[in-house]
Amino acid sequence: FLYLICTYFFLATLPGTAAAHQLVKSIRQKCSPEEVLAVLKDLPNPRSEEDSDGRFNPLKIDVFVQTLLNLGSKSFSHSFAAISKFHYVFKILAESEEAQICVLKNMFELWHNHQQMMIVLIDKMLKTQIVECSAVANWIFSKQMSKEFTKMYLWEILHLTIKKMNKHVIKLGAELVEAREKLARAESSDSESEEDENKKKQDDAEKPTEEMVERMEEKLEAAQADQKNLFLIIFQRFIMILSEHLVRCDTDGVDYKSHWYRWTIGRLQQVFMAHHEQVQKYSSTLETLLFTQDLDHHILEVFQQFVSLRA
Repeated sequence: FLYLICTYFFLATLPGTAAAHQLVKSIRQKCSPEEVLAVLKDLPNPRSEEDSDGRFNPLKIDVFVQTLLNLGSKSFSHSFAAISKFHYVFKILAESEEAQICVLKNMFELWHNHQQMMIVLIDKMLKTQIVECSAVANWIFSKQMSKEFTKMYLWEILHLTIKKMNKHVIKLGAELVEAREKLARAESSDSESEEDENKKKQDDAEKPTEEMVERMEEKLEAAQADQKNLFLIIFQRFIMILSEHLVRCDTDGVDYKSHWYRWTIGRLQQVFMAHHEQVQKYSSTLETLLFTQDLDHHILEVFQQFVSLRA
């Protein structure tokens, strides 16, 4: 009994406890996103001023994410409804990648025993652009997730993240091709009959302007840059953790071929093979920046095998 009282008073004195209680009450009373932000407004930022960019307050994210997801924990649909209703709050609190990783950390703290829930929540957060693909990749390779590293659900999350990015790039590319074709058709059409004239009017109504096409080109270029950056993050993280493992084993004089090593090198190979079409586009960049000749041959070999298969 004394232990419970001590625990209660300890929790009651944690920063953000009062705000969390108020937030529970407000959400149950069907509050608006703006009212949620008002509840969180005065929470202090635990980060030092040197570290703080002014936009990212981890305490606000802790209180908001854990409270909201806990209230929506009854089912997938309850969680989705909660995320949809307070999407605006997520966007305000998690502008930067660091803040988005903080959102993912809080989701993990709440749902680490329910792998399927984590998969669907991250899928939802990616679809609604609460978190970017790069944030998910960096979170997967973070220290917090090291004990989860050899669990299948984490790799399901990584691959759905890559696929999400790939689909986005493909969609923008297809839209741009279609827009260019419409513009070319409209510019080359010469009306010679009433039927042609009617068709030309229809084409003109659908015709994108050159400015629209330019904007679409810019969007595609930005998406391709994000896609390249995502692969750079993933492969760089693989290289870092594998290199650290190999150096540690060499220093300690132990065999490097542990279960963890075999699993991780296998996952690296899987990323290359499962997404070979997209990775191939950036192979020269990967070779220049990451898979250089001074890299440990065990890791470099995986890249060289991929390149030789695609030659």
